[in-house]
Amino acid sequence: MAKDTAAVTTYGDHEMITPQNKLRNAVSDRPFDPSDDPVARAEKALADLSGNFSSWMDEECERLDQARQAVKTSGFNNANKEKLFHAAHDIKGEAATFGFPACAGAADSLCRLIEYAPDVTKIPIKLVDQHVDAVRAIIREYTRSDAIALAAELNKRLREVTDEFLLHENRNRPDVVASILGPSIIPNG
Repeated sequence: MAKDTAAVTTYGDHEMITPQNKLRNAVSDRPFDPSDDPVARAEKALADLSGNFSSWMDEECERLDQARQAVKTSGFNNANKEKLFHAAHDIKGEAATFGFPACAGAADSLCRLIEYAPDVTKIPIKLVDQHVDAVRAIIREYTRSDAIALAAELNKRLREVTDEFLLHENRNRPDVVASILGPSIIPNG
């Protein structure tokens, strides 16, 4: 165990503690090599892994589907709600990195549905099904030449239906309504 080497200076009515600067040990003292670009190394590592992205996204879709099935079987209890939200949230965050940015909108819409519904037990399971099926279909059909346009239309429609439901459910909560009506932070595409 490392000994704490913080400096303590005592005054009449207080003490001043100056913590040890541990960052000095993390910084290299060798000169920077301009040919060793850390961004280029990261991009190469990402490119090396890209062959796995499709199978990883398939696994994420399976996790999303399992979470949906748990909700269908047992309802929206806290555990099922969290599983469904986190599965959708992970897809939303990984979509662009894994090469499927067009599915982020559907995953985001499902997250919003869960997040802004004042009573998740009132969320129609058919609406959950539409979101999960949309994510899965967008990923499955991603190689089609019209996949991006179809995904954009599907995402737009899911957002509209979700907003309609959320606005109705939150009609007496103006602060939440303002958040629902705010623009999406998910880029198109």
